[in-house]
Amino acid sequence: MLLSQILAGVPLAEKLSGDAEISAVELDSRKTVPGALFIALNGKNSDGRKFIPDALEKGAAAVLYDGDYTPPAADGVLFVRADGDMRQNIARAAANFYKPVPPYISAVTGTNGKTSIADFTRQLMKKLGYSAASIGTVGVVSDVAENAETLTTPDSVTLHRILRDLAVRGVDYVSLEASSIGIEQYRLDGLKIKAAGFTNFTQDHLDYHLTMENYLKAKEELFSRVMETDGTAVLNADIPEFAELAEICRRRGIKVMSYGRNGSDLKILSRVPHAEGQTLETEIEGRPYRLELPLIGEFQAMNVLCAVGMVIAMHGFSGKIIDSLPHLKGAPGRLDLAGRLANGAAVYVDYAHTPDALENVLKTMRHHTAGKLWVVFGCGGDRDKLKRPIMGRIARELADRAVVTDDNPRTEDAAEIRRQILCECPDAAEIGDRVEAINYAVSRLGEGDMLVIAGKGHENGQKIGDRIIPMNDLEEAAKAIARLSR
Repeated sequence: MLLSQILAGVPLAEKLSGDAEISAVELDSRKTVPGALFIALNGKNSDGRKFIPDALEKGAAAVLYDGDYTPPAADGVLFVRADGDMRQNIARAAANFYKPVPPYISAVTGTNGKTSIADFTRQLMKKLGYSAASIGTVGVVSDVAENAETLTTPDSVTLHRILRDLAVRGVDYVSLEASSIGIEQYRLDGLKIKAAGFTNFTQDHLDYHLTMENYLKAKEELFSRVMETDGTAVLNADIPEFAELAEICRRRGIKVMSYGRNGSDLKILSRVPHAEGQTLETEIEGRPYRLELPLIGEFQAMNVLCAVGMVIAMHGFSGKIIDSLPHLKGAPGRLDLAGRLANGAAVYVDYAHTPDALENVLKTMRHHTAGKLWVVFGCGGDRDKLKRPIMGRIARELADRAVVTDDNPRTEDAAEIRRQILCECPDAAEIGDRVEAINYAVSRLGEGDMLVIAGKGHENGQKIGDRIIPMNDLEEAAKAIARLSR
């Protein structure tokens, strides 16, 4: 594709001085290939312009940059200075270059539940006979391709490249997790989103957004700016933000489907939990349906309803959707059963790393606990510090026994993170080494006890400084159980 075609719609500080055939679009100079367009992003932690010489050595045919910068001398290379927001420019260029993309794309935002909803949507579309994929925190999941990309919403170049590759392999439906940061940084711009869901809104990411108002505004932009006006919004009617979100959609002419106990289109009439999951009596588009779900917790019931709404928005209602629900599988690291001890004690792993998620999972598991409810958890470093004492209080109030450990301390002092949690749960055991903390808790489980290992879910490493130490909660819990079974 020609450079001029890639930059269509991108505001430039001056006209192109020439044109060139471009082989790839790259943000990472290390991945630049001969003939590529290298885009130098001046980001929060690094100035991409300092990597321009490296991209030129790799054979870049053109460079897009912004700001006050004097390009180096390079024969045959086109240097283009952009105006406007550079992240938005990147999304436009990526959308222009990486074509085609799957014709049906849905996105879901909210503080908790995004991974499960994206995965449930993928599973349901597959049950309906379509080739489907999901992209988010657990990577790219599909029958045709998988990778370990673990950002909730990848950068726009990576995202558009993945979508192009999926489309080429025959994928028609893709469900995306849309993080507040990804939305604010224009990573989804250029996509024709047919359905967009909103799960819930509670505290997280204040290290980035600073205020809850900014955090909500970023998520609302999925509906106020990103999605197509002929698309459908699937909104949780049980949250305080519902009216505001619905009004945003109304002003743009976007159809709204609401779900939950107060939902108009997907309404929960009653819920009965049982050992294998739960039974819901519902009304879907005005008709009664009994839903059998092999999943624990009301929050999972809400996640399923949102996914059903997304599928209806893209495909229309089908009885096959209802028939498929008993066969849904939970997303990796979302209330995963690691195993049971000989005395009947159970150990679960969950990704709950926000106050709301931790509260929901502990309240849910309390109903399934005959003995004592244990929790092992920590809080991430270089992230929202305000939630640490809140999560400590939740553990103190809702669990019988708590073990405070490390959870990706990154560049912060791990002991200080634990101290901030422990100020609200002083009776908790403090064991910094996460594997030791898991072993400690598992070895002390009594008859009928329940242990929830919260925070990391599917993750395969502990981030300490600039290193990633291999470890997985589910695997470590299973090892601890096996040792006690010998």
